[in-house]
Amino acid sequence: MGKFEIKKDKSEQYRFNLKAGNGQVILSSEAYKAKASCENGIESVKTNSQDDSKFERLKAKNGSPYFNLKATNGQVIGTSEMYSSTDAMENGIASVKNNAPGATTEDNS
Repeated sequence: MGKFEIKKDKSEQYRFNLKAGNGQVILSSEAYKAKASCENGIESVKTNSQDDSKFERLKAKNGSPYFNLKATNGQVIGTSEMYSSTDAMENGIASVKNNAPGATTEDNS
């Protein structure tokens, strides 16, 4: 089962990571000034992760595939790691789809 972890970064802003059951980070958020906004971001991931059209498949300058998960308004709510192949990226997307809806939230802020 997946888990969202909320933490504060060096600039005292809130961020979350979605971790798969094995503890690997599969999605990371932007920085939020308010904890409530961070929590809303988590709810948005749970909802939007079930719509494949919300996943933006991209390539970094070095050619590594990665993805963004976007909200209904088009705003990026989470970004993946860089993957070694398109297949690995698709597995990452599948992992977000599987883990996000039932994930618990752990507040480490």
